[in-house]
Amino acid sequence: MNVLFLTKYPADGASSRYRVYQYLPYLDAAGIGYRVQPFMSEAMYALVNRPGRRLRKAAHAAFAVLRRLAELARCGRYDLIYLQRECLPLGPPLMERAFRRRRIPTIFDYDDALFIVKPSTHNSFVDTFKSGARTQQIFGLVDCVLAGNDWLRDRAIEHGGAARTFHVAEDLDRYARRAPHRNGATVTLGWLGSPSTEKYLDLIREPLRALCRRYPQLRLRVVGGGAFTDARIPVEHRPWRYASEVDDLHAFDIGLMPLPLEDWSRGKSGGKARTYMAAGVPAVCTGIGFNLELIRDGETGVLVRDPGEWEAALGRLIENADLRERIAAAARAEVERRYALTRIGPQFVDILREVAARGSRA
Repeated sequence: MNVLFLTKYPADGASSRYRVYQYLPYLDAAGIGYRVQPFMSEAMYALVNRPGRRLRKAAHAAFAVLRRLAELARCGRYDLIYLQRECLPLGPPLMERAFRRRRIPTIFDYDDALFIVKPSTHNSFVDTFKSGARTQQIFGLVDCVLAGNDWLRDRAIEHGGAARTFHVAEDLDRYARRAPHRNGATVTLGWLGSPSTEKYLDLIREPLRALCRRYPQLRLRVVGGGAFTDARIPVEHRPWRYASEVDDLHAFDIGLMPLPLEDWSRGKSGGKARTYMAAGVPAVCTGIGFNLELIRDGETGVLVRDPGEWEAALGRLIENADLRERIAAAARAEVERRYALTRIGPQFVDILREVAARGSRA
């Protein structure tokens, strides 16, 4: 069996790393051959979230499209094609239709509400060419849709997709649990993510200001962003790096996951919160979508909805290291029970074999 993985990002991109790259050792162990072709090269990925530099971005994008289209000439040698998000970022699903015509078994994996068009962070011109209908068309073109949560699964089924939920796994060997929580000279609120989602820290700006007035020892560490600033909030920015990610997480006393109260948030698959949980960091999250399934409020994390609840919940955790430790221990145990890579990795291999065999019989 030979599989072609068409991912959106190289391994540094969180969604591709979590949805494809971390499972590759399980394919190696099962004797399954594969090739991974990311749409974005490492150079393009390093550039894409920086403002400006439009000519360089356009050149990278043009090369990426040509390189991706070249896979059409080679796709016949594979028993299965695995699409991590769409083949091409814009335009109709041309490649997906081509795979369908050639009767190559195909999986479409998505962990965001791609059918809801969100404005681009740095390039509004691109928004003109975006279409949520394209994702809905892809649902009916592939043999299997793997959705990051049940809400995404149900949206795919509504548009003719043969869909199932496939939760993200956490590598618990990599995300070792941090040292027990203690009250020290400072308390660090942490946020880990990408520049495209850093804007959601604005949703809790006022609670953070109020908390900094009450607790002079409070700090905010932002990993992977770079834009959030406030004269009344001590903010430390750190670049995201794979090599330092775990150490950055272990410096958090409390992890933050604010989201807007809208349908787009229902498509989120809890990755940020689950990573906090795996690392032994109590997570405070907006109570919407998959977060309601991932977290037992007050036991494995804290769910909040409005600014007053954010301030109250964070205040309790800032003052009580024992509470932070109890939630962190329960959260880590929950990830071990439900989302361990050693449990979900073999399931991933089984799904690949099942879809490839189904297509072969057809």
